[in-house]
Amino acid sequence: MDLDRERIANLAKEFRNRSRATVRDRWHAVRFNLVLALQAALAAALAWLGSHELLGNPSPVFAPISAIGTLASSVGQRFRRTVEMIFGIAIGIGLGDALVFAAGTGPWQLGLIVFLSIVVSIFLGGGPAVVTQAAATAVLIATLEMPHEANIEFPRVIDALIGGFAGLVVLALLLPLNPLRIVDRAARPALGRLADELSETAEAIKTRDAPRAQAALDRLRQVEEHFQGFEEALEGGRETALLAPVRWRRRGALTQYVESSEYIEHAVHNSGTLIRRAVTALEDEEPIPEEMSNAVTMLAEAVRLLRRDLGHGIRPEAAREQALQAIGQAGRAYAEGVGFSGSVVIAQVRTTGSDLLRATGIERLEANQLVRRAAGGHAGEAAAEAARQPGTPPSTGRSGGPSGERGPAR
Repeated sequence: MDLDRERIANLAKEFRNRSRATVRDRWHAVRFNLVLALQAALAAALAWLGSHELLGNPSPVFAPISAIGTLASSVGQRFRRTVEMIFGIAIGIGLGDALVFAAGTGPWQLGLIVFLSIVVSIFLGGGPAVVTQAAATAVLIATLEMPHEANIEFPRVIDALIGGFAGLVVLALLLPLNPLRIVDRAARPALGRLADELSETAEAIKTRDAPRAQAALDRLRQVEEHFQGFEEALEGGRETALLAPVRWRRRGALTQYVESSEYIEHAVHNSGTLIRRAVTALEDEEPIPEEMSNAVTMLAEAVRLLRRDLGHGIRPEAAREQALQAIGQAGRAYAEGVGFSGSVVIAQVRTTGSDLLRATGIERLEANQLVRRAAGGHAGEAAAEAARQPGTPPSTGRSGGPSGERGPAR
């Protein structure tokens, strides 16, 4: 009986904790999307006023719908999605009015209108957004009571134009998002997970716990799920910085994030190789110098500093120094003596450190020189030299990503 009561109490406690976490997460989601809600409300109101006042339309249904659709489009694709949406509305309006006039309204007419709208949209080369908008508009035409004045299709298309334009005005002039914040929020899950799993791996190396390192590797693989959202956020940040004059001053910091994205992805892949070889070294009971664990710990801290500096739009000097210190510790670990898999871990510390240096804006040849100096026991001098490098990554001279394990050539 006491065991059952204890079990019930534990379940109730777990439920309360989960409920608090859910409410907290939902409130965080509301705060994160509050600006989007304000943008949608303002765009819908402006679109309705514009269509009502400019066209004298007593019921401008499609203007606010188009405005909200523009804002709901994927970040970084709003220009293209706005054009697609207007195209889809035009198809839906044309087919809907024609078929309602010819066959009237009813369930089978509605099904026929939706079917033909989708088929025509696909035949004309429309993407998913066009097809969806054409079908939805056709449904509205077939089900809503509309005034039957002549040539009604034209003002409805103009309604869509006004709505799309209102949405873009809100995005560009009235309530533009901070492009750096958009990108930073998208990048934080990937960089945070990378730093956490490197730290976990360092502890696993220190305690010689192979299962713990394997668990870190399994979790690290989830980072790739965040990269699609990261790329969309980069595109959206560039779009916002281009459209919104008040955000033009963020272009430099945004450029740094854009140019860093490739090397961040490289660092994730190389870290995966690092952790996988650490697991093998632990399972094979190879010699593990203390400096190896230190190197991975410093590498994790370099990732955290890079995330902080990129998010704040400041020169990433601290991240550079920490990456070089990690490479220096890896060089000491190699000198102490390691096995085959341990040597690959050392090589991957150097490779990942080089990727982080590239992410901070250092060109390839300079990064290679700094890595060699740090690995040779001159991490302090290399860090001082790295601090004199520019803070914004170059837009040219990118190298291809690693496809497998690489030795300490860097």
